[in-house]
This record gives sequence, structure tokens and C-alpha cells, in this order.
Amino acid sequence: MGIGIKELLVILVIVIVLFGTKKLRNIGADLGGAIKSFRSAVKEGEEDKKHAEDEGEPIDGEVTSKKNEKV
Repeated sequence: MGIGIKELLVILVIVIVLFGTKKLRNIGADLGGAIKSFRSAVKEGEEDKKHAEDEGEPIDGEVTSKKNEKV
């Protein structure tokens, strides 16, 4: 009882009529750019975290133990 091909075609026609093909193309390009930017930011964050762990530096927002601190 899922959505069939006929229902998807009706939805597609309604979306094209409402937004137009140019607007849909722009929305698709913007969405693709946002996803690409998000993926690169996640990858960069993982690399920064790995580098910080290798150096023994605390990561932003990380709670560190006070055992090693001199009072």
C-alpha cells in the first residue's frame, strides 16, 4: 500500500507547475552545494579531531581530567 508510480507522477507534475523547472533546477543546485559543503566540514572536523588526539590536545568542548594539573 505504498506510493505507486502514478502517485509519484501526479506529485511531480504538481511540483513542476507550482515551482517551474528553472526554480527546481536552482533548488537542486543549492541543495547539492549544501550537501557538499556539509560533507567537507564533517571530514575537516574528523581530521582536526584525529590530529588533536595524536597531539594529546583537548578537543573543543572536551572535559579533561584535573589529575595532571598542578595546583
